Amino acid sequence: MHVLTSFGIEKITSSRNEWLSNPAAFVIIVESLDKEKVYGGARIHVAGGSQPLPLEDATGLMDPRVHELVYREGLYGTGEGCGLWNSREIAGYGIGSIFLSRAGVAIAQQLKLRSLFALCAPYTVKLAENIGYRIEKRLGNNGTFYYPKIDLLATSMIYEDLDGLSTAAEEDRKSILYLRNNLNTVRCEILRKKEIVIHYELEIPNLDRWSLPDTINTMQQNYRQRRLPAIHLWTPCAAI
Repeated sequence: MHVLTSFGIEKITSSRNEWLSNPAAFVIIVESLDKEKVYGGARIHVAGGSQPLPLEDATGLMDPRVHELVYREGLYGTGEGCGLWNSREIAGYGIGSIFLSRAGVAIAQQLKLRSLFALCAPYTVKLAENIGYRIEKRLGNNGTFYYPKIDLLATSMIYEDLDGLSTAAEEDRKSILYLRNNLNTVRCEILRKKEIVIHYELEIPNLDRWSLPDTINTMQQNYRQRRLPAIHLWTPCAAI
């Protein structure tokens, strides 16, 4: 949030810390090999956790249709790629953009998700499209919202083929498939003639303690409760 504040962005509805206790939030971090420094991170939130998807929090008041859309996708397992960031120390290497985004798509198969949402700033839309997201034009103004400020634009996106990755650019598709099939691996990644060796450890620990069907059931319960009309019950007092 300190980084956002430095740009004059102080009220981000989807950047709260409730995800720390959300059993359906899965965190990817970028850290030094000695695990002393954290350089970046991202999250995958699965619909049906203890909070709505960040996309819903961010855009729900502007376009309530987002809740119905997340619900329909969520019946088959959906989530959101969010919380992408990196420190200045590794800026320019693609850690907080390309490589973390690919990793997020790669681990979605472990969670058995069929789709993923994302809310992107203008400069990340093309990157998201390269890894397979497409603009979700059913929301907002053909997919766009003024968020988090009136002079900033955000684009809602959806990844509908997490299994086949058919919408990803060929280079990104190959990289995601490699990570999916080699969850714990070492790769020399190259971006704009800069090389960086990344030790990937993408196998989600203790996944046997988590259940997508149970999470979907929770999502359905939350959705039904949200749609119930508010009713005021009262009992008239007897005359004395």
